[in-house]
Amino acid sequence: MPDIINLLPENIANQIAAGEVIQRPASAVKELMENAIDAGATEIKLIVNDAGKSLIQVIDNGKGMSETDARMCFERHATSKINNIDDLFHIKTMGFRGEALASIAGVSQVELKTRKQGEPVGTYIEIDNSVVRTQKPVACPEGTNISMKNLFFTVPARRNFLKSDSRELKHIIEEFTRIALAFPDIFFSLTSNGQEVFHLDRGPLKQRIISILGKNYQSKLVSVKEQTDYINIIGFVGKPETAKKTRGDQYFFVNNRFIKSAYLNHAVVNAFAEMIPKDTFPMYVLFIDIDPSRLDINVHPTKQEIKFEDEKVIYAFVNSAVRHSLAQFSITPSLDFELDADVQRQEAISGPFTTEQKASAMSGALYQTFTKGNQAHFIESKSNLESLDLLYGKRSASADPYQVQPEFQPEPLTVSGKPVNQDWVQVGNSYILVEIENGFWLIHQQHAHERVLYERIESALKDNPIAVQKSLFPEVLELSPADSALLAELQNDLFLLGYMIEPFGTNSYVIHGTPADVMKGNEKKAIEELLEEFKHFNLSPDYSEREKLMRAMARQQSIKAGTKLTDKEIHALVDDLLACRVMNTTPGGKPVFLEFGYPDIEKMFGR
Repeated sequence: MPDIINLLPENIANQIAAGEVIQRPASAVKELMENAIDAGATEIKLIVNDAGKSLIQVIDNGKGMSETDARMCFERHATSKINNIDDLFHIKTMGFRGEALASIAGVSQVELKTRKQGEPVGTYIEIDNSVVRTQKPVACPEGTNISMKNLFFTVPARRNFLKSDSRELKHIIEEFTRIALAFPDIFFSLTSNGQEVFHLDRGPLKQRIISILGKNYQSKLVSVKEQTDYINIIGFVGKPETAKKTRGDQYFFVNNRFIKSAYLNHAVVNAFAEMIPKDTFPMYVLFIDIDPSRLDINVHPTKQEIKFEDEKVIYAFVNSAVRHSLAQFSITPSLDFELDADVQRQEAISGPFTTEQKASAMSGALYQTFTKGNQAHFIESKSNLESLDLLYGKRSASADPYQVQPEFQPEPLTVSGKPVNQDWVQVGNSYILVEIENGFWLIHQQHAHERVLYERIESALKDNPIAVQKSLFPEVLELSPADSALLAELQNDLFLLGYMIEPFGTNSYVIHGTPADVMKGNEKKAIEELLEEFKHFNLSPDYSEREKLMRAMARQQSIKAGTKLTDKEIHALVDDLLACRVMNTTPGGKPVFLEFGYPDIEKMFGR
C-alpha cells in the first residue's frame, strides 16, 4: 500500500489556520492593530471600506521592519516575541503566536510598505493567496503601512457567512474600542468609507472613555485605584444611575489585554448589590496589572479568555476595590462584612512573598481592609464563590460568557372560555380580571400589551406601515459610534414603524418624526431605550434581525407592571388582545393570562 499522509501545501495550511484566527474583518483589525502597538507606535490609523470586506488598512509610526523581517513576518509561527518556552509565561506583548499575518495572507491580497527607523529606504511586498508576487525597495515614511484587500476571496463560502456591512462594521468598532481604551497614550483614528468615525487624541484614561463611550459619562465616573505587591487595579466604574439593561459598556483588561470573564463580571456586579436593579449591568473599565507568570493567556486563538493562577483571589481583589471606591465617593454607605480568612491563606498570596515583602503588603490600605472588620470592603464567602457555578450554569471553557440563550417556549395555553361581560377590573396595578363562561382569566397587563404590540409591528413591517407624526421641532440624537452603526442598520425598518430619522453628521441623527403614541419630548429616550432592548435580543443568534427588532420594540413600548390603567384603557387592551392571532403567550413564550375554572376553585375550598 502506498503512503497516504502528506504535508499540506502552505497556502491551504494558512487558510485552515485563518479559520481560527481570522473569523471576520474585525479579527484582522484586532491582529493588525495589536502588531502596530507592539511596534511601539504612538499614532495608529485604521481605514476600512465596505466594513473591511474590500479593504482593511492600518498605518502606524512604529519602529518598522527590515527587508528580511518584512518577508519573514508572513511565515507561519514566525515571531520576534518568543525565543524559548519560558517566554510563554512572561508575555507582555499583544501578539506572540506568529499566526496572524500568515493567516491574513492566506485569505486576502496583502500589500505591505515598511521602513525601519534610521534606514534610507523601505520595503514593498505584495502577497496573493500566500504567494509573494512582488518585493522591492520603496520610499515610504518610517513605520508600517499594511493593507489587506478582498477578504476571503480565496474561500468564497466563508465570505458568504459574513453579515451585513453595518453588522460587520459594528464588530470592527468593538475591536477598535477595546484597543483604544487600553492605550489612551496612543493616538487612534478610524475611517470608514471615507468618513472619520473616531479621532482620539492622546490623553488621560477618563478622557478616552468619554470620547468613546459618550459624553453621558462626563460627570458619572468613579475612579478605582488599588495597589498591592500581588495585583494593581485601576480604572473607572459608572455611578449606579448609568447601569443599563444590556451588557456592552463592561471592559476588563489584564496587562492591557481585553478579556471576557463572567466570573470577574460577577465580582463587579456584586459590588453594586442593592444599588442597581437586578436586571441591569453597571458600566466599568478596569485594568488588572499582574505578574504574567500568574496567568496563562495562551488558551484560545483570540486571547480573550485567560486562566489565572488563583481566580478566587482575583475575584476578591476586584470586588473589594470597586466597593472601596464606591464608598470613598459616598455612593454606598460603609458596610460591615464578615472576613473570609480562606482568601488570605491562599498560596498565591502568602507563598511568593519574602518577610520584607509581606510586611510592606500588610501596611497597605487594601491589605488592612482584608484583615480588619467594619470596613467598606467585602470578600465573598467561599460558599458563595462556589455557588457561581449555579448562577452561570455548567459551561464549557469555550462558551461565550456574554451569550444569552433564547427564551423558553412553553406549550400554548388552552383557551376554553370567552368573556361573558365587560366588568373588567385591574388588580395590583398589574393584572386584569376578566370573567369567562365558567371561570375567569387573570391577565398580565404587560404581557398582554407586548403581544398586541408585536402583532401590530409585524403587520406594519409586512404591508401596513405605521403613520409618522412629524415633529414641529426636530431633535438631534447623539450616539456612541457602536450605537450609531446599529441605528443605521435598523433605519429602514424603523421608518416602517413610524420613525423618521436621518443622519446628521458623525454619530448624530435628526428625529423628524415618531409614531403617534410616543409622547412629545420623549422621542430621544424612546429611541435610546429601543436600542438597548434590541441589543438584549441581539445577543441571541436564533432570531432574524427583523424578529429581534419586533420583539425589542414590543417589550420597550409595552405598559409596564405597576401602571394604573383607566377603565377605557383596560377595555381597549382586552379588546385588542382578543383580536390577536395568538393571544395566550408573549412573543417570547411567557403566558399572557392564567385561566381559573369555577369547578377547580370549588375544590380548593373543599366544596
